[in-house]
Amino acid sequence: MVEREAHVEVLLEILAVLGVLDLPQPTKDHDPLLLLGRDRHHPVAFDERPQRAGVRYDARMPKRARSQTTTATPNQPAESAAAPAKAQAPAKAQAQAKAQAKKHAPAPAPTPSQTPAPPVERPALPDGRILGAHLALGPGMVKAVERAHAIGADALQVFADNPTAWRRRTDPPPELAAFRARCVELGIGPIAIHAAYLVNLASPDDDLFERSIGVLTRELEVAPGFGARFVNVHIGSHRGTTVETGVARVGEGVARTLTAVPDDPDAAMLVLENAAGSGDAIGCTLEELAAILAAVDARGIPARRVGICLDTAHLWGAGYDISTPQGVDDLVARASAAFGLDRLVMIHFNDSKASLGSKVDRHQHLGAGSIGAPGLARLLVHPELRQVAFYLETPGMDEGYDAINVARARDLARGVPLAELPPEALDLPSSRSRAAKPPASAPAPAPAPAPAPAPAPAQKPPAPAPEQ
Repeated sequence: MVEREAHVEVLLEILAVLGVLDLPQPTKDHDPLLLLGRDRHHPVAFDERPQRAGVRYDARMPKRARSQTTTATPNQPAESAAAPAKAQAPAKAQAQAKAQAKKHAPAPAPTPSQTPAPPVERPALPDGRILGAHLALGPGMVKAVERAHAIGADALQVFADNPTAWRRRTDPPPELAAFRARCVELGIGPIAIHAAYLVNLASPDDDLFERSIGVLTRELEVAPGFGARFVNVHIGSHRGTTVETGVARVGEGVARTLTAVPDDPDAAMLVLENAAGSGDAIGCTLEELAAILAAVDARGIPARRVGICLDTAHLWGAGYDISTPQGVDDLVARASAAFGLDRLVMIHFNDSKASLGSKVDRHQHLGAGSIGAPGLARLLVHPELRQVAFYLETPGMDEGYDAINVARARDLARGVPLAELPPEALDLPSSRSRAAKPPASAPAPAPAPAPAPAPAPAQKPPAPAPEQ
């Protein structure tokens, strides 16, 4: 009886290879796309997947173990059921099966990390508002655009160069023209460039301040080649001086940077991002952001050249309770009063692993962190934020969770309950540190310092680690 079942098992697999019979195949261990269901739109539990008679699939098992694990039948002892069926088949039958499989097997299907998945049809956000994602360019610039299209994202945020180095490339990356053309072809935009983490426009250290201006100027210079509308930057830290001194320093740095970049029709807007509050960070409150904009305006820079980005995880760390619809409404009202919603052009749309007011920045999957679904959903559909572009910076973007979080965002907008994520998904590190590898190109020497302004204070504490 056992030998007959083994022969049947081999025959079924041969028929499946020949295309005569369709049998379910085990998927990649912990494949996050399973969470989107069979059609990528609705979650499905692992135990709802179709089962082949006599075979049990377990998502926590390696693929090889899953393909060799059978369930016990009433007429078969457990010890016998645990043994691989093929091991009991005659050697001749095994050889014939392998020969047939090798002869007729199709080419292996590419994985999502090798080629872009087909585009995912998803409901549009209200009022045509934009949902994008921060994706890596290291695997290929055109591939990043196609990946954004495949997962249902409307826009894309990227690093134009190494975000943790001062040196900037001299030549444009080889794929740049194809990248821009593909963005236009697939309707991906607006494109945002995230500036290097090293930039500190509030620094009292003259050398660091001048280097920051040099790098940020370069980011704005290359932005038109990417077709980018925004260059987003972390403002920096006053490093032990005062908030007022830091605000004035940022105003000077922004003015000098934008003065060095032509104000052409295709010039990117410089977008200043709020901070969670660690160290001596500037821009932790809406009022500080308003003061910075006022300092920039006072230096004659047109308002259309400078905007604001609010990161939801940073807001949470800084003490803004946006976990409820009322909390979001209060935030929007305060932002409108502080600097005007016309200056708010980007939102980094993330949940948080940190506690409220902790001054800690740790991103989490949408609806799976401390902020939670109700507040995030209200923010995404708030009637006064229709002009804002939302960009995801959630964990695991290079491991398939980019598609999951895009889907979760759209579910939030529709009021659809979010599927529970597996425990291992909640411990993934932030994606952007692993997305930092830029497209290959020859690096340029570090920017030469510009003429320094007034001397800085002599005593300077160490610079804090850059926030995510």
